[in-house]
Amino acid sequence: MATDYDTPRKTDDDINEDSIEELKARRNEKSTSSVDVDEFEQAEGLELPGADLSNEELSVRVLPRQADEFTCMSCFLVHHRSQLAAEKNGQPICRDCAA
Repeated sequence: MATDYDTPRKTDDDINEDSIEELKARRNEKSTSSVDVDEFEQAEGLELPGADLSNEELSVRVLPRQADEFTCMSCFLVHHRSQLAAEKNGQPICRDCAA
């Protein structure tokens, strides 16, 4: 980048004044452009197309624990017997929890 040596040099006071003026200008720009918006209220009014599920009814068929399944006493999920890793104090533990 070329330097113009004929331009008057700025002293430290001039540099500080310029930076203060620039800071004031930036502060004024930021204060006029920023708006305090509550994200929750903004999301409250947002409607997605086809997202009205108020009249929908979910139906899930729940099966009782089968003979070849067990409930892990660490994560309380029902697993197949092939996932049985060990028993602690007589309670079954799955492979994920035992690892």
